[in-house]
Formats: sequence, structure tokens, C-alpha cells
Amino acid sequence: MKLHYDHEHYPKYCLGILALVWIICAIKPWDTFDWMLENVLTIIFVGLLIWSHKKFKLSNLSYTLITIFLILHTIGSHYTYAKMPLLDWLWPLIGATRNQYDRIVHFSFGLLLAYPIREVFLRIADVKGFWGYYLPFDVTASFSAIYEIIEFLTAAAVSPELGSAYLGSQGDEWDAQKDMLMAITGAFIAMCVTASVNWRIDRKFGKEMSDSFDVKGKKPLGEEKIESLLNGKN
Repeated sequence: MKLHYDHEHYPKYCLGILALVWIICAIKPWDTFDWMLENVLTIIFVGLLIWSHKKFKLSNLSYTLITIFLILHTIGSHYTYAKMPLLDWLWPLIGATRNQYDRIVHFSFGLLLAYPIREVFLRIADVKGFWGYYLPFDVTASFSAIYEIIEFLTAAAVSPELGSAYLGSQGDEWDAQKDMLMAITGAFIAMCVTASVNWRIDRKFGKEMSDSFDVKGKKPLGEEKIESLLNGKN
């Protein structure tokens, strides 16, 4: 079966859709300063994708997943997350006592971005087998923790009122840990689904998984490696 896809123009379509949503959400946000804080990393991230596009094009699937996540984040930033009204009808139905939209976005961070991170690992680091699933999961979890640290540092640098809006903790002292748990869960599901699909369609799946545990470097890399480098040996 041959699949037809447009690598040349598809990223531009994704960028156009994201730009449209971003412009709409930039109109009268609930908290202008919070909206600016929320969008700093988004602008940097999109800028890096545009800058790297000619030399390193991701798959259309990865661009789609990234676009969906950024749209969810952009909409949340318009409402400062904690005041996101579009799903207010849902929270009482599931017994939630707070707005859970931020949890959805953190879950989506892991679910939607683990695969693009996996693509980077496979194409640049040439990881295979088990490590092609574990490392994207691990890096996604690490990025989630780093983001929580950035949120903390940003909140500490601004006034308590603005910092609280940016964190969106809504009085939950375990907010950061729960956000990270949601991202980790999303990444775990994404890699399990990816592994399941590959297991079904890739005849070499089992062998590649097994081979990925073979020891490539026979010599230890601790003090022995340091000694060899000091002695001018490879």
C-alpha cells in the first residue's frame, strides 16, 4: 500500500492554522501579562521548527501532533488555563472540584509530543529497539519537569498575583507533581501505542528489541576511559 503525502506544503498548512488560532486567542486575553508569559516558549519553539525545517523536516504526523498540542496550549493561555470555560459542564460530571483543562494539556504534552521526540532520536541518534521507546518517554518526562521548574522560577520573579495566574495551581499544593504525572502518563501511552503498531507491522520488531540490549562497548567507561584519554589513547 502506497501512502500519498505532501512534505513540502503540509508544515505550512499546520503553521497557518496555528497562526490563525494564535491571532484569535491574542485578542483580549483574560490576563494580558499571563498570556505573554505563556506564549514566550511557544514562540521560541515554533521559531526553532521554522529555522530547522529546511535541514531537518519532521514527518507530517509529527507536525500534526505538535500543531494540535500548541493549539490546545494557545487556547488555554487565552483563558489563563484556570478560567478556561469551554469544558465547565464536564467537571461536575466527573466529580472535579477545579478546572481540569491544565491537566488535559499536560497529558496532551506527553501524548502528542513523545512521538516527534522519538522521531528525532531515531533519525539523529539512530537509537533502536527498546531505547527508541524508552528515551523519548524519558526525555518527555524530563521536559515536563523542566517546564514546572521554569514556571516556578517565573512565578518567583513576578508579583504573587501574576505568578499564581501563570502557575494555574488553583490552590492545589501538589499541582506540579500532578501535572508531571499527567505528562508522563500521556508519554507512556504514546510509546505503548507506537510499539504496538510497530509490533503488528514490522517483522523485525522482536529481533530489534532483543538486539538493542546487546553490549556495544565491551570496555567500561569510567576510570579506565579517563586513563586511556589521559594517555592519548582512543
